[in-house]
Amino acid sequence: MPAVKAAKPNEIFARDEWAELTRVSRWHGLWLALHAWLMVALITSGTALLWQWHWLAGLIASPLAIALVGGRQLGLSILMHEAAHGLLHPKRKINNFTGQWLTGAATGSDLHSYRTYHLTHHRFTQQPEDPDLGLSEAFPTTPASMRRKIIRDLTGQTFFKQRGNQFAVAWKGLKAMLSGATDTTPSAKRDTSAGTPLNRNGAAGVAAPVVNLDGAKRTTQTVARFLLIQLTVLAVSLATIGIIPFLIWIVALATSFQLILRIRNIAEHACTTTGGGDPFSHARTTRANLLMRMTLAPYWVNFHSEHHLFMGVPCYNLARAHNLLIAKGYGPRMTIANSYAELLRTVTRPLAA
Repeated sequence: MPAVKAAKPNEIFARDEWAELTRVSRWHGLWLALHAWLMVALITSGTALLWQWHWLAGLIASPLAIALVGGRQLGLSILMHEAAHGLLHPKRKINNFTGQWLTGAATGSDLHSYRTYHLTHHRFTQQPEDPDLGLSEAFPTTPASMRRKIIRDLTGQTFFKQRGNQFAVAWKGLKAMLSGATDTTPSAKRDTSAGTPLNRNGAAGVAAPVVNLDGAKRTTQTVARFLLIQLTVLAVSLATIGIIPFLIWIVALATSFQLILRIRNIAEHACTTTGGGDPFSHARTTRANLLMRMTLAPYWVNFHSEHHLFMGVPCYNLARAHNLLIAKGYGPRMTIANSYAELLRTVTRPLAA
């Protein structure tokens, strides 16, 4: 199918407005990456201190800490997404290093593979060629189905399914590296998004096989970075305040992060008219209060309609883009949810009698 229709910024914004919206700061993106890690450190160490003070205080604080750390883990993923668009830093090397090592590696993603398939998502949003179509096409769903998804996420089943597949592919890639095996698949037929089974859950499910050795080798490198970051978190935790911060980090990665990521994916495109001729219909924006910004919507990710309209606008300018669009009268053309609770009601419907 043809690519979805794109917005024309010069027909919407004045030249100085557009220049300001698309200016990529030399420090703002780096500060956000640092902010995410500082928040993780503050939350996990604070909870560890509560455990040392009294076990009951630690026990009460831990669920909240796990939820908040899961939100920051989503934040790190969002910042990798910014780097995929070249928006974390104006210098490409700094942008890519930050997106690969300081943000993406924490959750087991590969920046370069993500960039390849994610730009396809923008080009063919909600059409058959969209690799993320599986994240939204199952909705609306029933309350029972949604409960099952939530249980799988919060009990770690989703995490272990994803990581099991990712590690299996990484083992295949490691064996190829050690044996010196090379890929004989013709380049024209290779899966260009291979090597990122975790990222590709919208394309063919988290168990989608990587069909070539190049993809498997890239997965090996991705897993190596992921494990190195986990070992670094563990080492810092043990060297400072003990094992508790690391346990909160890893439990959040296996539970709350999975659910938060799912809700974020649902919020962006499920039950919209995305894919039509109007570029203002390509995604949903969800209004978020302070609690939601600390968990489900870090770093302005809730302004997804604005991101699809103008993917060259850094995340820290999306709120301004939203306000300008509303002021210019474009609000009625956009899909906007007033809250995440409203969104979940929209995508969860009981079976018809």
